[in-house]
Amino acid sequence: MEKIRLLLVDDHVVVRQGLRMVLALEPDLEIIGEANNGSEALGLIKKLNPQVVLMDLLMPVMDGVSAIHAIKKDYPDIEVVALTSVLEDRLVIDAVEAGAAGYLLKESGPEELIEAIRAAAKGEVRLHPKAQKRLIKEVRTPEMRESLTERETETLRLIAKGMSNKEIAENLTVSEVTVKTHVSSILSKLNLQSRTQAALFALKEGLVGLE
Repeated sequence: MEKIRLLLVDDHVVVRQGLRMVLALEPDLEIIGEANNGSEALGLIKKLNPQVVLMDLLMPVMDGVSAIHAIKKDYPDIEVVALTSVLEDRLVIDAVEAGAAGYLLKESGPEELIEAIRAAAKGEVRLHPKAQKRLIKEVRTPEMRESLTERETETLRLIAKGMSNKEIAENLTVSEVTVKTHVSSILSKLNLQSRTQAALFALKEGLVGLE
């Protein structure tokens, strides 16, 4: 079994220990490092090359949002799941706009956390229901550069439903390469930076229902 390589980033040692205890029980997850802040995380990412980073947002030295910006700029293939105890509208929006693939509250149960990590590793979108509702209200509708084709619109709907490229390919009976092309075209036409932003656009525009 190929394990998902995880980096934990939180300035509270007790929180990291708790996360390690929970996540270490899962055979498909491997915690390869821990960091106290965003700056330390960037240094470890360069050395350890994780697949998913579990990122606290409120930290000293370099906060989570700044770290997410830096990670997605230099390591676009690494997915970041934001994990915080605070649900502030601006913080939620900033984290998603920075490129977070998921947003969970620390009150989330272990199953929800583990599922979000696995989803991020597959390129799927996961947002805490409370965060999702706030984002729908606040997210800015972009200026579309071009209209989406029918197939691109269907791909967008499936992204918003949380499907990975592989699942979308199976649903539409096309190759993953074709799906990747559609996703790139969607992001370009909508002037967006991530699948999460695309999913929120689809929700706000009513292309898929808010679950």
